Amino acid sequence: MTVAVLDIKQWGNNLGVRLPAAVAREAHLSVDQRVRVSVEGRQVVITPVDDTPLTLEQRLALFDPARHGGEAMVSSRIGAERW
Repeated sequence: MTVAVLDIKQWGNNLGVRLPAAVAREAHLSVDQRVRVSVEGRQVVITPVDDTPLTLEQRLALFDPARHGGEAMVSSRIGAERW
């Protein structure tokens, strides 16, 4: 287990911590990788986010008509469209 004691620094209006290369390497983190930062109790937890693109089937399975405003596509003619 790699351990590092770090200082929190001001970064604009935010606070920041730089991860040492050994910590990032052991956690399998890389440059520009997306992570989720959460607080559990009094601990800050950094978790990698899986950014693999979703397939069309996965996207459709996540579609919630109530959340996204009803019908995904109108199935009847509204105006002078030709189908």
